[in-house]
Amino acid sequence: MSGRKAVLVRISGRVQGVWYRGWTVERASALGLNGWVRNRADGTVEALFAGPADRVDAMLAACREGPPAAVVRDVAVEPAPDPGGGPFEQRATQ
Repeated sequence: MSGRKAVLVRISGRVQGVWYRGWTVERASALGLNGWVRNRADGTVEALFAGPADRVDAMLAACREGPPAAVVRDVAVEPAPDPGGGPFEQRATQ
């Protein structure tokens, strides 16, 4: 699909226990993105964002701030396969 972008993101800092995943689901859903978010055992949050490139970029910019209680230290981004349609969801910790 032309104009779509998909990225895998690893967010580090104080990002667990601060409502980061719930905030991510709300923001990504509002932007009409596909994908998922989950906590990782190492204390980071991992997410896959897919959709129109400008909306994915807007989500990445938002992730650098996060919800009010979060302290984001780094947002590592790499290209990912597009998961296609479907709602944005919260997944179990991995």
